[in-house]
Amino acid sequence: MRIPFTQVDAFADTAFGGNPAAVMTLSAWLDDAVLLRIAQENNLSETAFLVPGDGQAAEFELRWFTPGDEVEMCGHATLASGHVVLSSDTTLERVRFATRRAGVLEVARDGLGYSLSLPERTPVPQALPEMVTALGIGEPVETLLHPAGYALIVTDDAAKVRGCTPDFAALARAGRYVVILTARGGVGEADVVSRVFVPAFAIDEDPVTGAAHAVLTPYWTAKLGRASFVAEQASARGGRLTCRMDGERVILGGACVTVIEGVFLLP
Repeated sequence: MRIPFTQVDAFADTAFGGNPAAVMTLSAWLDDAVLLRIAQENNLSETAFLVPGDGQAAEFELRWFTPGDEVEMCGHATLASGHVVLSSDTTLERVRFATRRAGVLEVARDGLGYSLSLPERTPVPQALPEMVTALGIGEPVETLLHPAGYALIVTDDAAKVRGCTPDFAALARAGRYVVILTARGGVGEADVVSRVFVPAFAIDEDPVTGAAHAVLTPYWTAKLGRASFVAEQASARGGRLTCRMDGERVILGGACVTVIEGVFLLP
């Protein structure tokens, strides 16, 4: 079987930044075990699989796999999928994706980049002592949790976020969570700085995580007292994105760069 393959750097203005994702379009769904093996072969933080939809609720069905498992929601690979679809048809202004656990997600053209609409994931206060210890950042300002599996740890200094060296084995033992460490940005920085760790899904650190900003956006818009802000995810690759609330939706803005096009040969 020959499967079209595109690798995209999402939330990036130039190649080698942002978060790479593989986007692969299928005619019909393969077995989950095969999808996972393909994601393991690609060895990226996410592989997005598309299947044509009914065109009424959405133009495509969409699922995402890390090398470790299928995930509930992935922002950067959705943005990458929108980039692939909209780049192939310049008459389209937007594209909708039906997902299994995150509803219908939309990517639309927005200036030189795209906007991505995700459901908000407002976290609630929750003690997370094992994660705090594993991060090694001292006493946090606040710890919160969203039941979809997002843990938010807020610290008082962006330098602690940038300098964090987690115990990844301990983080993985704490449970199957997307662990988000965040702080207000310092002078001359973005409004909000974060890093995201996902060792339970076979990814120690995710470079730029759209789904994490579905948690960060409702939290920080409330704390900052405004509807939008600029965020930096301070991984080694790094990325910046705009974040704003629109009712119960989070709207993220960013660009994409295609870096590889080819064919995946499935035996």
